[in-house]
Amino acid sequence: MNPAEFYGGIVRKKIPKNPKLAGNMIKAGLHLESFRCAHFPEKGMPKAYQYLNYMAVKVVADALENPETYIWTNIFAPAELLQTFGMTCVSMECLASYLSGFYLEDYFIDLAENQGIASTLCSYHKNFIGAASTGILPNPILGVTTSMICDGNINTFRYLNSQCGVPYFVIDIPHNWSPEAEDYVVRQLKQFIPVLEEKSGKKYDEDALKETLKRENESKKHFFNALQKRLVHAYPNTMTLVLFLLLATHLNIGSQWVLDFFRMLDKEIDTYPSPKSEKRLMWIHLTPYTEPTLSKYLNYNPKYAIVCDDFNLDYTEMLDTEHPLHALAKKMICNIYNGDFSRKADACAAYAQKYNCDGVVEFCHWGCKQSCGGALLIKDKMRKIGKPMLILDGDALDRRNNHDGQIRTRFEAFLEVLENGQEAT
Repeated sequence: MNPAEFYGGIVRKKIPKNPKLAGNMIKAGLHLESFRCAHFPEKGMPKAYQYLNYMAVKVVADALENPETYIWTNIFAPAELLQTFGMTCVSMECLASYLSGFYLEDYFIDLAENQGIASTLCSYHKNFIGAASTGILPNPILGVTTSMICDGNINTFRYLNSQCGVPYFVIDIPHNWSPEAEDYVVRQLKQFIPVLEEKSGKKYDEDALKETLKRENESKKHFFNALQKRLVHAYPNTMTLVLFLLLATHLNIGSQWVLDFFRMLDKEIDTYPSPKSEKRLMWIHLTPYTEPTLSKYLNYNPKYAIVCDDFNLDYTEMLDTEHPLHALAKKMICNIYNGDFSRKADACAAYAQKYNCDGVVEFCHWGCKQSCGGALLIKDKMRKIGKPMLILDGDALDRRNNHDGQIRTRFEAFLEVLENGQEAT
């Protein structure tokens, strides 16, 4: 039993009778983890990722200590706008992942299902709902979600409102971009601003939002530079770091620390050698960072590496800093996960070619209907461009729902295909 599992076992025993103490233990555990990341980083982890690892934990730990300044979101909410009001975005997917880091996901998932939540709902949502219902998480001042991509988002926030009393705001996102669709979302953002002013006690500052978008654009430039350099430099990572990258590309994009991280990433990658016999993978959807076989092959392995993924590249255009609300509206509407599924399939194929991927893996996460439903469409697209693709089924969060033997057999067979240079079939 590792230290996190041992500590999580103690927390588990406290939840039924003393949820406040259990919550304080979780916050203390996150602060200890941020200290460890800062002073005792993992061996072999690049310095840029050490900084990301540290900040990813610290930001959430600090937010839980100051619930008057944090907001529950999904990862596609307009984080840039919230930042201008001094708010920290903490997505339910992020909190669910951290609770899983304490080995508590089974407890909260079972609790949610016992309360009547459908077993077919995404395990991230069930984990989050179960935890929120116990009171171990401090209530934020607000929840905000979008209608795009996940059909569970709105219902989850509605449920949390009824159970925990957390007010929420829904931004309805049209499927396709048009001037009228963009104006429609802008009107909603303008309606959202007075809500944020009331909750934060601060006035909307358009100039501050413009500066945030400028930092976002510069961050993207450094990120894309690093991805391009990854073609000729073997820069190690892990499945967990691919997931943590979402805190930089989504929940905190536009902040100064994120810009500092991407500058560091862009510069540091030049110091790494060229890859020798590396097989380059594109990952689609969530990375199951606790899965033993995938961790063995993809964490700091010089032979196999995830070099790009679709979540962190879901919107790659630069933002119009002179019209910030319109820029945010367009960003949400034109996300590759929004609208017709062919948008995502085309984008994934383009990324697989652009970053010279030898193969593509899609992990169909339990309860995610759009991922499972569109997997074969992406595979058809990859077949046309000659990219072998593996579709795996499992659970990115609940350890009980992954069958390592089956995953090992299929993944090792896929690696043989890549090693032998066989064409996609």
